[in-house]
Amino acid sequence: GYDMEHSPLNIVGLREFMRGLKDGGPTKSGHLTPTVIPVLPVGGWDEATVAANYWMCHQVLDTGAHGVYLCHAGDPGAVRTVVRSSRYPFNRIGIGPECPEGRRGAGGEPHAAEMWGMSVPEYLEKADLWPLNPNGELMVAIKCEDKYALTTCEKTCAVPGVALAEWGPSDMGMSLGMPLAEEFGPFEMRRARARALAAAKANHLNFLDATSADNIEKEI
Repeated sequence: GYDMEHSPLNIVGLREFMRGLKDGGPTKSGHLTPTVIPVLPVGGWDEATVAANYWMCHQVLDTGAHGVYLCHAGDPGAVRTVVRSSRYPFNRIGIGPECPEGRRGAGGEPHAAEMWGMSVPEYLEKADLWPLNPNGELMVAIKCEDKYALTTCEKTCAVPGVALAEWGPSDMGMSLGMPLAEEFGPFEMRRARARALAAAKANHLNFLDATSADNIEKEI
């Protein structure tokens, strides 16, 4: 992750960060950079809010980042807007009422392709959302991280094009009136985590959660 929710929205900085990763690479796995999915500063409270800020998705992806992360994803329409803002209009897999045509525009693909170490045609072939497109190498992730998002997590996790979900224990605790609660402490926290996890599993999403040396085996 690359935080732009509580750190400044700095596209220039993100662009240089991606270049620095590429210049310092490759990774031990042989990839040019690690996977970078920046966290957007706009919250998924409602579709209109996200639609007014669709450009964030375009500019983030044009840096060569590998996806976008939507915080406080409480509205399915907001999630669908992020999905369509992250897809080019020629990507037709899954298009339908729950997955409108993509609206990502041309112009940023030469730099993104350079960061990915491939030609523009190769990038355009890969720059679609996984697992909706099995050959895609971009991801949309959502945070069901407050009491409002929790009530809709079954719907937001079902939006075609989403790859990852998490429950955001710190924000969830604050939303539930327990700002310093341990994630495995109060019943309300454990119930919130269980509901978000169940929604992710039901839709075959990867579930992100915090771990430590003490609970890593249990988490796996």
